Amino acid sequence: MSIQHEDADRLLENLRKTYLDELRSTYSPAVIQHFSTPHNQEQMDNPDAGAQYTGPCGETMNISLKIKDDRIEKVTFLTDGCGTAVACGSMVTVLATGKNLKEACEIDQEKILEELGGLPEQERHCALLAATTLHKALEDYLPNSREDDTNK
Repeated sequence: MSIQHEDADRLLENLRKTYLDELRSTYSPAVIQHFSTPHNQEQMDNPDAGAQYTGPCGETMNISLKIKDDRIEKVTFLTDGCGTAVACGSMVTVLATGKNLKEACEIDQEKILEELGGLPEQERHCALLAATTLHKALEDYLPNSREDDTNK
């Protein structure tokens, strides 16, 4: 019985190595890192703004923002998407945290792809999903900030 257990362990180790080798041949270290240990992947309590967007691929992303003095203090995301959607959601939170609203509005698909070291063509839409959801969350905040300005 222990021989079967050792064979199973060897098989699992070989499968794990093959899987990791395939990942490394397809994705950059940044994509693998953001997928395997995503940043800010959580539900935010009482966000100042947020948005949920479903892209043409059918994957949905939710981004929540905490904003103080027109600067993004915290960004979180959730997605029902694939690993590259997770990596893109993670990267967009890293890029937006600490930015002022104008700087955050400039984060786009190309910036996310650049920071991740690229994605295969068929998965580039995940970066667009993350950028679009961020922009919609910023749009959700901007009317509120204008109202505050008019009440002063």
